[in-house]
Amino acid sequence: IGGFDSYNKNSILQLSKMESLISTDSLPNTHSVLISRSGTVVYEKYFDGYNSNIPHDMRSASKSISSAIVGIAKDKSLFKNVEQSIFDFLPAKYKTQKDSLKEKINIKSLLTMSSGLDAIDYGIKANPKSPAVEDNYQMSDDWITAVLSAPMINNPNSKANYGSANPYLLGIAMDSLVSEPLELFMDKNLFQKLEISNYIIQTDLNGNPYFGGGMYLSSKDMLKFGELYLNKGKWDSKRIISKEWVKSSIKNYHVLENTKDKNGYGYLWWHNTYQFNGKSIEAIEARGAGGQYIFIIPDLKMVVVITSGNYRNGKTQQPEIIFEQYILPYLENKS
Repeated sequence: IGGFDSYNKNSILQLSKMESLISTDSLPNTHSVLISRSGTVVYEKYFDGYNSNIPHDMRSASKSISSAIVGIAKDKSLFKNVEQSIFDFLPAKYKTQKDSLKEKINIKSLLTMSSGLDAIDYGIKANPKSPAVEDNYQMSDDWITAVLSAPMINNPNSKANYGSANPYLLGIAMDSLVSEPLELFMDKNLFQKLEISNYIIQTDLNGNPYFGGGMYLSSKDMLKFGELYLNKGKWDSKRIISKEWVKSSIKNYHVLENTKDKNGYGYLWWHNTYQFNGKSIEAIEARGAGGQYIFIIPDLKMVVVITSGNYRNGKTQQPEIIFEQYILPYLENKS
């Protein structure tokens, strides 16, 4: 796919239409839209009282940041490989919950939502009574026990279903590996290197960073994180994550069987396909409830960030409509 490098009058009007629809609540509760091309910000607008300095609740879009932290730990040889069992990293008291099938839950299965645990947070096949559903384990006194007490519904690494219990366990594993508080490891090895200082990390009951979601970053800093992956682990010419980890992260390992769209899934990164001028545009996405999206479009050298507040109105995927109908037409395809 070539082009998308020049702008025309009709393209500009497309974004004017988007802005008009946002202002009249036809695209409700949109808080920000940012677009970068080849590392240059070409569009940046804030709505509904938001601005460039306000960290936004990323919800589950921060799972992709959790994935980056696992990659940095792997790059530093803090663990051997993604085939290691989660029980290699858990405190000894939880090993009593290990059986022959649960022992096969490894780092890769947690990164790809394919642990096999009955931990489906929503959608098809969701069991709201399972102790490993986020709404349930977060109400328990011991989140790890609650998650591991859930039955297995699949063999690990065979079928993927979206559930925050998977990255939650990754956070526990990473905390066991680093010699300093995990939040300091994250700050030193990711946020400082991206020149990000205005952020919030939510924690679990023990005060450890919650890898299941809920970090707050400004939209511009979310754009930086997207650029890091677009540039295969480098930002501002600095290597932050290995090229190998980024390549592994954005592969499509499984279909998320509980989702309506049957999206592909990488290491806590979504896959989606859009249509523009009769062509298919492949995107890698960080996604969070309410409409928090980082779109990475390698073929177009483009990153798009959209933040929103659609938590209870069924419009959590509205950014996909904005991206396909208003942002892609914004840029003229020269080819």
